[in-house]
Amino acid sequence: MQRKVILSEHDIPTAYYNIQADLPNPLEPPLHPGTKQPIGPDDLSAIFPMELIRQEVTHERFVEIPDRVRAAYAVFRPSPLIRALDLERALDTPAHIYYKYEGVSPAGSHKLNTAIPQAYYNKEAGIKRLTTETGAGQWGSSLSLACNMFGLECKVYMVRVSYEQKPYRRSMIRAWGSDVVASPSRDTNAGRAVLKKDPASFGSLGIAISEAVEDAATHSDTNYSLGSVLNHVLLHQTIIGQEAMKQMEIAGEYPDVVIGCVGGGSNFGGLALPFIREKIAGRKIRAIAVEPASCPSLTKGEYRYDFGDTAGLTPLLPMYSLGHDFMPPSIHAGGLRYHGMAPIISRLYRDDLIEARAYEQNDVFAAAIQFARTEGIIPAPESSHAIRAAIDEALKARQEGQAKVILFNLSGHGHFDMTAYDAYLAGQLQNSAVEAGRSPN
Repeated sequence: MQRKVILSEHDIPTAYYNIQADLPNPLEPPLHPGTKQPIGPDDLSAIFPMELIRQEVTHERFVEIPDRVRAAYAVFRPSPLIRALDLERALDTPAHIYYKYEGVSPAGSHKLNTAIPQAYYNKEAGIKRLTTETGAGQWGSSLSLACNMFGLECKVYMVRVSYEQKPYRRSMIRAWGSDVVASPSRDTNAGRAVLKKDPASFGSLGIAISEAVEDAATHSDTNYSLGSVLNHVLLHQTIIGQEAMKQMEIAGEYPDVVIGCVGGGSNFGGLALPFIREKIAGRKIRAIAVEPASCPSLTKGEYRYDFGDTAGLTPLLPMYSLGHDFMPPSIHAGGLRYHGMAPIISRLYRDDLIEARAYEQNDVFAAAIQFARTEGIIPAPESSHAIRAAIDEALKARQEGQAKVILFNLSGHGHFDMTAYDAYLAGQLQNSAVEAGRSPN
C-alpha cells in the first residue's frame, strides 16, 4: 500500500489560486485607520510594494508565479503527501488519513511559501529592508531565510513569551543574518507604551505588528511583511492545496474533509481554498478550521471591523475578532495567539462554507504524542490542533462505520518546541479557555 505521493519539481504550480474570483459574497473593503473610509493602493504603498498591493485586491482567478520564485520553491517543493497508515491502525478506523507535510521546508514550516514571494517583490521594488512580527518564530525564521536569499536586511519583533520559550527559533533568525528582539521592545513608541503600562508584558502578535509597522513606516528604505491574515498571503499559500489536489488524484482518492489549524488563517487557507473552490461549484466536501480554546476568534469572536494590531496603526479589516487589545494566555502554540481571523476565512465561515472548532492545549498535545508515536514526526503545537481534529473525525468514522477520506495540513515540525512537550509529559501543561460568547452572524 503506497504511503507517500511525491511530485517532481515540474509539478510546482505555475500560478497561485485566488478565491476572491469565486466567493459567493465579496469581501468588504479594508478601512483607513484614521478616516474609516475604504483604502486605496496609495494608502498601503508606504509599507507594501505595489505588486503585493495589486495581489491583495485583484479578482483574477490565477496569479502567475515568477520563475525566480518557482526556482526558490524547488529547494523544498513539492512537499510530500503522506498517508498515516500507522495512525489509522492505532485508531482502528475505516477512515483513510492523509497529511500534507510542510515541515520539509528549510525553516520547518509552510511560512516560507509566502516569505519567498514577499521578499522577491520587495527586492524588485528596490526595498532594502523588511520588518515583521512573529509569534512562535516560524514566520520570523522563514522571512529571515527569504531575505537572505534575496539580499535584504530584516528585523523581527518576536512575541516575548515565545522569545523566552523558543530560544532556538531566535538562533535560526540570527543564523540567516536577521535581527530579532523581544516584543514589546524599547525600540519603538508602540513597544515603549506597552512596557510603561506593563513592564512584565508577555506580548502579543497585535503588539508585535504595531512595532513592525511603526518601524517600516518611519524608514524610507523599509517595508513591512506579514505572514498571515492578508489576502495576498493566503494567495501564496494555495500552492499547498494545488499540489495536494494533484497528489490525491494520483492516490486515487478525494477528501471528504479537509482540516487545518488557524491563528490568522494562512496554512488552513493554503490547503483548503483550492478544495473550497470545488465546494462552491457543488462538490460535497467539508473544511474544518481548528483553533485554540485560549484564542478562539472564530468560535467565540465577533464579526466586525477591527484593527490587525494593538496600537491601531493598521487598516481596519472585516473579520471575526476577540478585540485588537485582547491579550491571549501564554500557550505554547504561539503561532495561533492572534486576536483576529483572515477576512477570507472569516467570510467563508460567515457564509457557512467552512466549519470551526476549538481545543484545549492538553487535548492537542495528547494528539501530538499519539501522532509522534505512530507516524514518527513530532509536530509543531500549532499543527497538532489539526491532528486532534483529524483523529476525532477518524474515531467518528469508526463509530459510524464510514470509510471517510481525511486530509489535513501538517504545517510544521516541533523540533524547537520540546519545552512544551516536556511540560505536557510532566503533567504541567495548563488549559486556558476564553469564556466569551460568540456573537450571532
